[in-house]
Amino acid sequence: MNQSAIIKVTKRDGRTEPIDLDKIHRVVDWAAKDLDNVSVSQVELRSHIQFYDGIRTGDIHETIIKSAADLISEETPDYQYLAARLAIFHLRKIAFGQFEPPHLYDHVKRLTDMGKYDPHILADYSREEFDELNSHIDHWRDMNFSYAAVKQLEGKYLVQNRVTKEIYESPQFLYILVAMCLFSKYPQDTRLNYIKRFYDAVSTFKISLPTPIMAGVRTPTRQFSSCVLIECGDSLDSINATTSAIVRYVSQRAGIGINGGRIRAVGSEIRGGEAQHTGCLPFFKMFQAAVKSCSQGGVRGGAATLFYPLWHLEVESLLVLKNNRGVEENRIRHLDYGVQLNRLMYERLIKGGNITLFSPHDVPGLYEAFFADQDEFERLYEQYELDPAIRKRSLPAIELFSLMMQERAGTGRIYIQNVDHCNTHSPFDPAQAPVRQSNLCMEIALPTKPLSDLHDEDGEIALCTLSALNLGELESLDELEGLADLVVRALDALLDYQDYPVNAALNSTEKRRSLGVGVINYAYYLAKNGVRYSDDSAIGLTHRCFEAIQYYLLKASVQLAREYGPCKAFNETTYAAGLLPIDTYKKDLDSICKEPLHLDWEALRAEIKEHGLRNSTLTALMPSETSSQIANATNGIEPPRGLVSVKQSKDGILRQVVPEFERLQDQYELLWNMPNNEGYLKLVGVMQKFVDQSISANTNYDPQRFEGGRVPMRQLLKDLLLAYKYGVKTLYYHNTRDGADDPNNQFEDDCAGGACKI
Repeated sequence: MNQSAIIKVTKRDGRTEPIDLDKIHRVVDWAAKDLDNVSVSQVELRSHIQFYDGIRTGDIHETIIKSAADLISEETPDYQYLAARLAIFHLRKIAFGQFEPPHLYDHVKRLTDMGKYDPHILADYSREEFDELNSHIDHWRDMNFSYAAVKQLEGKYLVQNRVTKEIYESPQFLYILVAMCLFSKYPQDTRLNYIKRFYDAVSTFKISLPTPIMAGVRTPTRQFSSCVLIECGDSLDSINATTSAIVRYVSQRAGIGINGGRIRAVGSEIRGGEAQHTGCLPFFKMFQAAVKSCSQGGVRGGAATLFYPLWHLEVESLLVLKNNRGVEENRIRHLDYGVQLNRLMYERLIKGGNITLFSPHDVPGLYEAFFADQDEFERLYEQYELDPAIRKRSLPAIELFSLMMQERAGTGRIYIQNVDHCNTHSPFDPAQAPVRQSNLCMEIALPTKPLSDLHDEDGEIALCTLSALNLGELESLDELEGLADLVVRALDALLDYQDYPVNAALNSTEKRRSLGVGVINYAYYLAKNGVRYSDDSAIGLTHRCFEAIQYYLLKASVQLAREYGPCKAFNETTYAAGLLPIDTYKKDLDSICKEPLHLDWEALRAEIKEHGLRNSTLTALMPSETSSQIANATNGIEPPRGLVSVKQSKDGILRQVVPEFERLQDQYELLWNMPNNEGYLKLVGVMQKFVDQSISANTNYDPQRFEGGRVPMRQLLKDLLLAYKYGVKTLYYHNTRDGADDPNNQFEDDCAGGACKI
């Protein structure tokens, strides 16, 4: 019996009619055009099994899409594009009721009337400008997405009703409208040129945008900084202000870094001994409750990393806060933690000495010197160690470091910040603007000041606005000059375009105008150039690449300083003193990297001294876990776990194939094929030479490589010391292979649910 005579479908308007298999075939046939090793009949066969009488046409589309996506494999990678085209077809039907997108003006008018788009777009642009930009949009670029990219767009970025799942726009409208918003205040004779160039760069994946910008710019909500750094003081007013600021920013899509290191230890005197202090844990629990109080509108869950120094009197209790053992009273498991180290701590470890623990409140000047002046810290630390009047506890450095690394290995989420590197190789003068913390994902290194209350005019909440350059799309490093100009202009304009829920954030932004441009697709870039992570062959290429990135970003910021003036606190940067990143990096790198400088840094130095910089910082290497999927790129600087990565997201399992799989599959060095962390950490050190903030760098361990299937503590400490030696500022995840034989079965999880998944 004819199947189409039996099964009826329910149309979007509620009517029913017999299923038209020819219509389905034509759509799948269209999606398969010019793709290799895909079978239309195979997709149809798998989907027919799931048809039933009365099925809605929308469900049929989704069934076919899933059938195609299930066929994605190393042998048949092009199913990721077949599934993506079918998904785009379905998405447009939902958004527009048809495949062809409407005129840009009509689309913006409709969504503005619905309250989905910011009214300024219609007010700021003439009908003629809408017409010109509409003719520039290339909607066929939607066909270049992979399936994982379309699912991420649907799940996180496209404007929609998150309750009814109704989507209102397609990707090219997203890209053009982000550009129109960011450049809306540019002079009318130049802005369309910038909009077109920026649209072309982001829609062809040369520039990657972070989640807050992709999801938010063009909507009435105007907070797009990916990373927020909040420092807490040692007073109830400051703790309450910190908690309120966390809630404000978590609700607006930001990932949070919290510095709780100033809070005095349990048992300390309050009001001259009138009361006894309850210590850090009750207040850290308050911070956790604030972080988890908002779900961020379905875009991501709230997440934060909390920082404290290794020498804090409560450190043994703090190090185990994520540990699964213990009871709720002494655990705070829904935060991640950044442990702060410096030269003296490492020296005590190497020499077999002790580390003395203090309550910051009991040792005047020590906490400040920990960041601002390493020699002064050492002098005060030794002085307080000898003072019998000061409460303290001493234990072998090896015990403390071992506890820290044991918890890092056990949870994966105890991070490391080398606070001396963050200040000695920094764009900020530590005497005026010390860096005292990082952010959720360990790539931001900016000055902060504790809030005395929410309306504090003097406090500083540091914001960093992110983006990334797609190294895989570069044919020549010369392309970086034009891309750097576009990305710096766009992000700098964003700082004036967005709102600031807390005064301290506006204060910091106006003073520093910090940007963080990172990279995606580094693994593909290495594979394309025939070099590897683990054998030192990528060192020269990496040095040349990151030299060019920082150089051209600085050049772009100088140009903006010429046009608009330098940032207000330019005098607090090391650039104002004529210093550049090439002057302050860890010189141990010279023993592993002989690559010379290739660009005219002395001319740039003179330009910066004459005109200043519009932006205190320009680089930060973030994980880019989600946004790299949009470009079908490898994420950040990480080696892929498999040629087909199986990524777990809230939308289910997504398979993503590495770029140019068929041509380059033998060139990729996969994560679990690397013998150890040494080659990777050297490359991070080379990058850090030029990166003015920090790098989300991970350490990875396969227990099966070690005797007894256990990673020895000696190896963990060796890698920690190696990272410090090469000037690495921060370490993010500790990943442990779970023992699965097939690297393609390794799941890659989204980074901590936080905003740094740019």
